[in-house]
Amino acid sequence: MTQKICFVTIGATAAFDQLLHAVLTSQFLQTLRASGYTNLLLQYGTAGYSILKSFEAEVASGEADNHGIDISGFDFNKLGLGVEMSLVKAADDRAEGVVISHAGSGSILDAMRIDVPLIAVPNTSLLHNHQVDLAEELARQGYLVHGHLDNLSAALAESDVLRKTRQTWPPQHAGADPSGRGLAGVMDDEMGFYD
Repeated sequence: MTQKICFVTIGATAAFDQLLHAVLTSQFLQTLRASGYTNLLLQYGTAGYSILKSFEAEVASGEADNHGIDISGFDFNKLGLGVEMSLVKAADDRAEGVVISHAGSGSILDAMRIDVPLIAVPNTSLLHNHQVDLAEELARQGYLVHGHLDNLSAALAESDVLRKTRQTWPPQHAGADPSGRGLAGVMDDEMGFYD
C-alpha cells in the first residue's frame, strides 16, 4: 500500500498546542483520509505528548475516530526536521504529502529548501504577530498555503492546487551576491566589522 504522509510541526521554541488540537479533530482527519492520506506524523513538543496520548485514549475508548489514519509523533529532533519533512516527498512507496507547520521562519525555510508542499499556520498568540505577515507574503508569492486553525481542511485542498504551481526556493532570479562578499560579508556587517 502506498503511504501518503502529512507531517505537522509546532516548532521548538513556543508551544503551539492549538495546532495539535486542530489536526486531531474528526473533521480534519476525515479530510486527510478522503484526500488519500495514510499517515499523520506529529512533532508535538514537550507539552504535546499529553495531547497525543489523550487523543489515543479517546480513540481506544471509542470517543474519537482516527478515520483509519496511522498517527504517531515525537517531541523534538535535535538534528532538525529535514528527514521528517522529506518523508512527504513522493518515492517508490509514497505519494507526495504535505507539511503543516507553525509559521516560524526556520521551519518555513526548511520546507521550502526541501521543496515540499507546505501549509504555514501562524501562531497568533505570539507577540507582534510576525508569523501572519510572513505566511501572508509567502502565500502571495506562491511558495505556500497560509493556513488557519479553524479551517485546515480548506488549506489542505489549497495545497493540492498549489503543489502543481508552487514556486521553488531560492527564487530563480536570486542570482549571485552582487557585492561578491557572500554570507561572510553579511555577517561582518551585522557584527560591525568593516574593511
